[in-house]
Amino acid sequence: MDLHLVDIIISLLTLTAMEIVLGIDNIVFLSIVVGKLPKEQQASGRTIGLLAALGFRIGLLFTVSWLASLTNGLFQVGNFTVTGRDLIMLGGGLFLIAKSTSEIHHKMEEGETDLDTGSSPSFLNVIVQIIILDIIFSVDSIITAVGLSGNLMVMVLAVVISLVIMLIFSGKVSDFINEHPTMKILALSFLIMIGVMLFADGLHFHIPKGYIYFSMAFSLLVEFINMRVRKANQSP
Repeated sequence: MDLHLVDIIISLLTLTAMEIVLGIDNIVFLSIVVGKLPKEQQASGRTIGLLAALGFRIGLLFTVSWLASLTNGLFQVGNFTVTGRDLIMLGGGLFLIAKSTSEIHHKMEEGETDLDTGSSPSFLNVIVQIIILDIIFSVDSIITAVGLSGNLMVMVLAVVISLVIMLIFSGKVSDFINEHPTMKILALSFLIMIGVMLFADGLHFHIPKGYIYFSMAFSLLVEFINMRVRKANQSP
């Protein structure tokens, strides 16, 4: 097999896996937000949200020169050089922290009242929230992809494959999170942690993503054990 073709295949597999891993954050947020819609609108909300993510990411790939400029300094604050990417990470981190904290407060203090009182958010409002987070996560993942591969078509194909895979599994993930209240709180806690990571990244304090994903995996394992114990205790 041609060595050039082998390099392309390896690059494609690597980028696809990276996009899927980085897209986990997006799916968790999407599941929380779409879960506030009426049941009959949730599937279309997930589909439109992920298709919007696909459109943004492919669009960003065709603006590589603009993406490169995001890492250039805009202004100085003392010895700290602020870039366009920093501003996006700072704003995105604060948005995630505020949104997730608000959702936890709603769950703990008021309960699930939105759907019962008919005050659930509009479909457009949910889509706008998803698009805002898509932009934030897309910038970070696409900048990483550009650094790993210089082949535009490989990057586009990796983004398309990863989004198709996420679209296939997003429904099951969303239903699972929304059917288990403790899992929903755990997912919101993950989003706060991701928001803190984004905010820290905007301040040039880089927290290795491996630490974040390990803590998420460990917390999920503990929660799955708790769910099995609760189910066993409820059995006659």
